[in-house]
Amino acid sequence: MESLRWTLAACFYLFSEEICPKRKWTFGSGVTVPFEGSPFYVHSSCRFTFLRFTHSRVDCDITVQRGGGGLLTLVEIIINKVKTVLRGGGGGVLVENGRVSLPYDHTYQHIFRFGVYTRLKSSLLPLSVTWYDVPGGIDRLWVELDQELSSDLTGLCGKLDFGLTPLLRKFVCRRFFSETLECLTSRTPEFIRLCEQNAYGHEGDAGVPCAFFGEVVLMCGKGSHVWNSWRTLTQCAPPTCPGDLVYVEDGPAFIPSCSNPNPRTSNQDNTSSCVCPAGEVLNDRADGHRCVRTSTCPCVFRDRTYQPGAIRSTKCQTCVCGGGTWQCSENFCPARCLVEGQFVTTYDGKQYAVPGKCAYMASQGLNWTLKIEFSKREPSLKTVTLQVFQVQTIPNDFIIGDDEIIEVHQSDHTLVFWQSSMYVQVRTTFGLKLQVQVFPDLQLYVTPPGHDRDAISGLCGNRNNDTTDDFTTSSGIVENSAKLFALSWSLGSCPENIPSSCVNTGNEIFADGRCSVLNNPDGIFAKCHDYIPTDQHHAACIHRTCNCGDDLLRCLCASLESYAKACGGLGVELGDWRKATNCTLQCSKNLEFSDATRACNRTCFALAGPDPRCELEDGPVEGCGCPEGTYLNQGLTCTPKAQCGCRYGGATAPPGPVVIDGQQCNGKICFRCSESPVNTAQKTCDSLSKPLGFNVTCESGCYCPENEYEDHFGRCVPRNNCTCVYSGKVFGAGELVKTSCKTCICNQGQWDCRDQPCVGKCQVYGNGHYQTFDSKWYRFDGHCQYTLVEDYCGSGRGTFSVRVESVPCCEEALTCSRAVVLDLQVLRSVHQLN
Repeated sequence: MESLRWTLAACFYLFSEEICPKRKWTFGSGVTVPFEGSPFYVHSSCRFTFLRFTHSRVDCDITVQRGGGGLLTLVEIIINKVKTVLRGGGGGVLVENGRVSLPYDHTYQHIFRFGVYTRLKSSLLPLSVTWYDVPGGIDRLWVELDQELSSDLTGLCGKLDFGLTPLLRKFVCRRFFSETLECLTSRTPEFIRLCEQNAYGHEGDAGVPCAFFGEVVLMCGKGSHVWNSWRTLTQCAPPTCPGDLVYVEDGPAFIPSCSNPNPRTSNQDNTSSCVCPAGEVLNDRADGHRCVRTSTCPCVFRDRTYQPGAIRSTKCQTCVCGGGTWQCSENFCPARCLVEGQFVTTYDGKQYAVPGKCAYMASQGLNWTLKIEFSKREPSLKTVTLQVFQVQTIPNDFIIGDDEIIEVHQSDHTLVFWQSSMYVQVRTTFGLKLQVQVFPDLQLYVTPPGHDRDAISGLCGNRNNDTTDDFTTSSGIVENSAKLFALSWSLGSCPENIPSSCVNTGNEIFADGRCSVLNNPDGIFAKCHDYIPTDQHHAACIHRTCNCGDDLLRCLCASLESYAKACGGLGVELGDWRKATNCTLQCSKNLEFSDATRACNRTCFALAGPDPRCELEDGPVEGCGCPEGTYLNQGLTCTPKAQCGCRYGGATAPPGPVVIDGQQCNGKICFRCSESPVNTAQKTCDSLSKPLGFNVTCESGCYCPENEYEDHFGRCVPRNNCTCVYSGKVFGAGELVKTSCKTCICNQGQWDCRDQPCVGKCQVYGNGHYQTFDSKWYRFDGHCQYTLVEDYCGSGRGTFSVRVESVPCCEEALTCSRAVVLDLQVLRSVHQLN
């Protein structure tokens, strides 16, 4: 196997044809190789302009100065008015007069270790500067340009040729160049002259001639005769490596480490380097430059280091440290659908917003339906209706039939009870679970049953662990648009009346300022940042608060509660976030607020017999409840056990609202419901796939004759000729559509879809936007090179790797992906890829 490497660069400054980088350098006590012309020697302690040019309206100015010992003691690099100063001899690197540690990442440049050298790479220019620091100064400095520049270059590296003559000949120079004849051939006398000029006056300083000899050896290359013998000939000692690292003349610039055991490199990245012994990697998660076996590498999480074998757990997952990486179990928490304000999170974790304040089919299965209706005033839920074998649950009056339920109701199929003053829980015998938050906003959390996952549909998706088909419409086809998907599950007509942006400047200022508490790295929510990103929650908070109406604080607190609830679901303890955000809740009478309230054996009602709530594994919730040792009585106050009354065939009053259980028709027929009531709800092709509304009633009007339906063009057709809709376009019966790895055919007004082999797609574009193979989006604006995808999986035996390099563009606030690097392992018999 051999490694082939392609660089696909979408750069503003690169030409389309292949261009070899131009490399100019200075080394020793004054040898300089310009971009054009012959090498020359200048020995002076004066300050020189090494290189100066302007490219794409960006100025570059590099000046150098040597000390009395001949080595460089000062290098000043100014790019786009940002000044970087190199102080030779251990003086470090200063950016804008402040010393920095490496690696250093700036909007305009990156400074990092490159083997034994240090490299500055500009993000604005096709320029890199590399140097080697030794005691006493910098003994060599390289400047590389990745392309021809339109402007003239000036300075020592420009079009200058001093033509100085040698003043002293040295025996060591002649001896060294006797080993380079096959490499330098006719240029040998020229380099002997340079060698003697370079060594003149520096006989006692090994760093000056050794820098010169080292550069010539690099020019000759690894296959030359002098490669393995030059240090013996010249008595030049190899560089000293820190810790356990050992020096090699030709090795990887980026060595394997615990955090990156298989860096994707090629021979182009080889240089003089300090590497670990064979079979070991650098433990870059500890001080001291120590080399270890990969199996003994520690792991890192939230800036903490864990030794191999360490276990880290949340409520939903367990991870074990092994070989420097976390080996995590599958998520064993049950899938849940969330309806929080206008935002819905599907069972598979995809989030979107509904377009209108309407009634929708939230989810449905084999023997149950869950419908929701939004308030007409603001984008928050008004009612939730669960129907299980003809029994309904509506959080408004807590009624089944004619019976009012005070705190708990149990039937053949359902158990409904108050968990706290804020939450109603619903459990069914077949595994469906509901948690309904009734204060301060009505919100819904659904855990579907496990046995009929193939039959589940609605706004909450289909629960198959695949986000790509979450937007399956009521007609059976996968839509790309969240709006069209949601509208297909509306119960009746649905106007799009939820704005996609803030409609009130004052609300926007309030929301933008107060929602930022979610992102504060030192705030109350910071403990959860490493578990749940705040991006979607922050955007939802602003949108929801902006369009709330008059009570902005209520909507803000409801949004913050959504994030806190998600964190609590993973076991992350935030502390009193309500107090920190001015979202505290008051309880009536002598009840107390708690973030861990449970109903089990906490009421006088429960004392009269076994409490069915205690048999459930539901976790505690927020809300008002009785302090330890007291019980909630019929007056909704907390009393000692001795003051609880007895019950017989009755119930207590609930602490909050909840419920259970003649005309010309042009080819059509005019129906008057008062004369002949019929079911007019499904008299169109479009209605055949849509869920029925809350009340299926007759509406007088013009409809198609019996056994015919109005298609999307207004014509009356038999059911077999019904049209279908996808992405706003109408398709006739029998027409095919290919979408989301499925082939769908229009059949009787609905889409009949069949799965096809599907290739996952990962993409990156624009200002650091990434999409995973599971169609989840996130944003990351780091200015470095990142592995987009690979199949090495830490084993070192893979076939491909794709890396992307992100750099600042346009202005400091934006990040663009400028370069893509593709590494492939192919058979040697393959000579060309088309």
